Amino acid sequence: MKTRNKLEAAAKRRVRAARLLQAGHAPAQIATMVGAPRQTVYRWRAVFESQGLDALRDMSKGGRPARLGAEELARLQVALLEGPTAHGFGTPLWTLKRVRLFIERQFGIRYSEVHVWRLLGQLGFSNQKPERRALERDDVAIEHWKKRTWPGLKKKPAARAG
Repeated sequence: MKTRNKLEAAAKRRVRAARLLQAGHAPAQIATMVGAPRQTVYRWRAVFESQGLDALRDMSKGGRPARLGAEELARLQVALLEGPTAHGFGTPLWTLKRVRLFIERQFGIRYSEVHVWRLLGQLGFSNQKPERRALERDDVAIEHWKKRTWPGLKKKPAARAG
């Protein structure tokens, strides 16, 4: 997952900064070396000095804590794979509105459709639209029509008077 790789890279950067601090480099130099704001390096130094290297590795990326935990996300993924008809919807097509409504019913959490979109992406789902083709479609007959009938129906360019 992309997010996990980014978090691991950030943790490695913090650990590298701590090693450079131990080697006696100034926070301003370290900021340039690891590509982080100087204030951030000072914050990392405070965490490193008070709680140690493991605390630096485990630092959160910040932000609001997730309202759906890993267990709920797993349950949501299973429900999505079961299909909407298994959960009381009339047609076998998940829409953002339906997923949002399902999350609200199942977990009691209200999300915007934009956030539902993000959650679906996090779970590995992508935007797909059903093909609008008739079940009775005959591809061979269509190709025959395109090659034989259609060229005879197209307008021909008018002959030029010389």
